[in-house]
Amino acid sequence: MAAFDTLRWRDGKLEMLDQRALPDHCLYLAFDSAQGVAAAIRDMVVRGAPAIGCAAAYGIALEARRLQQEPKDIFATGLDQAFHVLAQSRPTAVNLFWALERMRARLNALRESGQTEIAAALLEEARAISAEDVRLNRRMGEHGSALLRDGARVLTHCNAGALATAGHGTALGVIRSAVASGKKISVIVDETRPFLQGARLTAWELQQDDIPVTLIADNAAGFLISRREIDAVIVGADRVAANGDVANKIGTYSVAVLARRHAVPFYVACPLSTIDQRIASGADIPIEERGPEEVTGYGAVRWAPPGIDVRNPVFDVTPAELVTALITEKGVTWAPDETKIAALFNSK
Repeated sequence: MAAFDTLRWRDGKLEMLDQRALPDHCLYLAFDSAQGVAAAIRDMVVRGAPAIGCAAAYGIALEARRLQQEPKDIFATGLDQAFHVLAQSRPTAVNLFWALERMRARLNALRESGQTEIAAALLEEARAISAEDVRLNRRMGEHGSALLRDGARVLTHCNAGALATAGHGTALGVIRSAVASGKKISVIVDETRPFLQGARLTAWELQQDDIPVTLIADNAAGFLISRREIDAVIVGADRVAANGDVANKIGTYSVAVLARRHAVPFYVACPLSTIDQRIASGADIPIEERGPEEVTGYGAVRWAPPGIDVRNPVFDVTPAELVTALITEKGVTWAPDETKIAALFNSK
């Protein structure tokens, strides 16, 4: 399953599958600097909280390799600038900051080492972060697959698959694991306006794996849920607050409300690195807003009148009370709250 690579290291460069080109073209772009990786994150070449974190880690490694023959002061200053520019690339996805903190800790532990040794160690750390993400996704998939009955019809919002991670996926990872266990699962994918991650990315991923998939307009979800044509909702997350509030792609909150109204379970699959214990509640999560062109049209096509005012919040916050369960690498946490989430971090 998921035969493509979201991120791959080749010939001293980081190659990323350009998600803006999907599903029409499978195009890889190569990057050799932190500035290039930061621009790719901002421009949506790569997206999805875990994948952004992995890309940022590689961005630091790239910059260390690029500067390893420079004088010590230039090397140190250049890496500091790399951490800064990558941290500015996307404000909501907490995995970005988690990965940068981990890379910073590795760098700090090597301050007395030579620059070539530091560069090699940072690349090793970036690779470890990426490999760990895949392992954790598979563990989440094993835990979450037990929640889906054979024949389940699952709605997902946005893309939380291999494209949003280093591999396997979070929400789609649960579905992949359920299918691998022998269950027949069909997936309903909403288009996820305005950037169409569902229509372009999730639908494409599931087709690659021959998992039955049906695409719907965003505003058709309520109709299908009310007709009992959806058995469960599974989404990923870009940041989860300490109390269990979930920031995810805009429109997630609406789906959660619909699911609660019709007693359909609403699951969130995310690694512990997506849970930000420093944020008390969803009210404190910064919500990114992007440019109006994503709402007024798509690509070369424009459908809104010129000069129209536009709001384009990229994420919304689903209150913890609407989350049936969190699926993490440590298992399933029902009705998440501050106490249960704190216990996740204290358990082995």
